[in-house]
Amino acid sequence: MTANRSYTTIARQYAKAVVTGRVLTGKWVREACQRQLDDLARFTGKDSPYRFNPTLTDKLGRSFRPADNLCAFIERLPHVKGPLAGQPIRLEPWQVFILTTVFGWVKPDGKRRFRRAYIEVPRGNAKSTLSSALALYMLAADGEGGAEVYSLATTRDQARIVFGDAQTMARQSAGFRTRFGVGVGAHNLHVLARGSKFEALSAEGSTLDGLNIHFGCIDELHAHKTRTVYDVVETGTGKRDNSLLWVITTAGSNRSGICYEIRTFVTRLLDGVLADDSQFGIVYGLDDGDDWTLEESLIKANPNWGISVRPEVLLPLQAKAMQMPSAVNNFKTKHLNEWVNADTAWMDMRSWDRCADQGLDIESYAGQPCWIGLDLASKTDIAALLLVFAHLEIDGGFAVFGRYYLPEDTVHATGNSQYPGWMGSGRLTVTPGNVIDFSWIEADLVDFASRFAIQAVAFDPFQATQLSTRMLAEGLPMIEVRPTVLNFSEPMKTLEALVLQRKLIHDGDPVLGWMVSNVVAHLDAKDNIYPRKERPENKIDGIVALIMALSRAITPGTQVVLGADYELVML
Repeated sequence: MTANRSYTTIARQYAKAVVTGRVLTGKWVREACQRQLDDLARFTGKDSPYRFNPTLTDKLGRSFRPADNLCAFIERLPHVKGPLAGQPIRLEPWQVFILTTVFGWVKPDGKRRFRRAYIEVPRGNAKSTLSSALALYMLAADGEGGAEVYSLATTRDQARIVFGDAQTMARQSAGFRTRFGVGVGAHNLHVLARGSKFEALSAEGSTLDGLNIHFGCIDELHAHKTRTVYDVVETGTGKRDNSLLWVITTAGSNRSGICYEIRTFVTRLLDGVLADDSQFGIVYGLDDGDDWTLEESLIKANPNWGISVRPEVLLPLQAKAMQMPSAVNNFKTKHLNEWVNADTAWMDMRSWDRCADQGLDIESYAGQPCWIGLDLASKTDIAALLLVFAHLEIDGGFAVFGRYYLPEDTVHATGNSQYPGWMGSGRLTVTPGNVIDFSWIEADLVDFASRFAIQAVAFDPFQATQLSTRMLAEGLPMIEVRPTVLNFSEPMKTLEALVLQRKLIHDGDPVLGWMVSNVVAHLDAKDNIYPRKERPENKIDGIVALIMALSRAITPGTQVVLGADYELVML
């Protein structure tokens, strides 16, 4: 296959531009480029263990240069997603650099130098497109008989992302299928004449042992909770002498997992601390001390800035993260490729304080619809009862009032100096003994039912069986809400959005304010959030109760909009 462009020239120009600062990148990209330039300078002459992009001869006697051959192949395939769908792929300089470096270096026998490649780059930079096209090359055009090509992940859905894009590319490329004899099936791609195949495999329901892998693509390694898939692929590629383990991922939060382990190895390799001529690595992101709130940081971390990464999309997301603490870590990992902790401070307390209305009076809501959240407690925790009303004056807003309960012995035994003050001001109800007397809570519920139109009492069933039974007998609409991610994520996001819009009004409740300041948001792999506390003494019971009440107060289909770029839809 003849090159349409001088790909190695493009790659060298890119590397020089990065090293000299003409292209804005982070440290690890600069070091990856410097490594390549240094290798080009030192691996010369006939005695060199490696040659860069030499002229090779395939089994049919045809001449080709491996780096140029690969890039030209990919640029004959179509985009399958987005506004460029159906148009031929045109590789960007950073992609050309990666591909020509990984495939251009060969040993004297023509086998590739690099057996493993680790590419870490933020979301939206066409990772799947690049990997899918590369997988097709390894299936059909790499000259390997009986090539086994796999897209691997922990789940079937993740494994099928790269495979599905490759499948669509092949279906839309009649010339590719004809030239290489590629058949497209529902669950695999195959070249029958050579006994080659491409499949998606996952640790979920697949037997991964015993694979003889020519090309193993692991997408989003950061999401892998165990090292099983990586180890299987590394072992499977070891059975062939020209195989490639291809990892392409964004950053994550699990610093004890396999992804961060490989990342650490790669960065130490780029630093020159370790040496391994068979490992390629490049990491796009920020340097220590960079201000993530600047547009310059987005450009620095995203090599496809202005191409597949659109400024008009990412800049509003950056602005949202600057306003919403719970969105910061998600933004940093996915769009700046920064490894962060899974837990982060949740609420912007300045926004919370702006929602205070000292004149808010629960008596003005007599006879109004009311939703209650109830979080009972262990011996030392605070039991919280939160009342939520539709605000009388703010369209789409809510008014909230809290009641809190604690046993007398805990007040005296704890080191929290605020408890006596809250008790004296009537904010905290103290019951005799060393455990909370739930009869006090039941009496308040019955009283509220006589004053307000109770729509639902949402409660955590833990320790609440007897109370809920008695309250049902009193005619209260008791609704069980288990504290799960599924039940809490969307109401928690909605609560945050309401606060930022000044649509969740409280009376300056110091107990609730203390509790909201204690909440950290735990972000999982699916962008769900869940309230947690960093230490046992940092109580969050009132916020848990408020989330439960809001889950019932906001009807299905209700939209809460934060600015023009952010929308939460309740399920």
